[in-house]
Amino acid sequence: MEDKGIRIHRKEAVGMDELVSRYIKQMKLAAGLNTQRIFEAWDACSGAGPFTLRKFFRSGKLYITLNSSVIRNQLFFQKEELVEKMNEYLSKDELFTSDNRSVGFIQELILH
Repeated sequence: MEDKGIRIHRKEAVGMDELVSRYIKQMKLAAGLNTQRIFEAWDACSGAGPFTLRKFFRSGKLYITLNSSVIRNQLFFQKEELVEKMNEYLSKDELFTSDNRSVGFIQELILH
């Protein structure tokens, strides 16, 4: 049985952070993991996690469906600040792969 994993010789030893990053890229997990990190950023930065029915991310746009029109209206006026806050949150997240072409930073927030 041939091992197709990453082979690291002792003289090429790397830290765990680099090893995890390599593993995520090799297993093509970055897009799915980034999407989950974006959803977590929404919950952490908006405070509207308990009122969120659906989250969807595609082509730089984060679509959020809320169950409260009052909260949706309050957040509507904070959209730009929320996008900045979530992107800052993501840039500090060690598991977020910022150079992923299919799922990167949030460019637009759309509230439903």
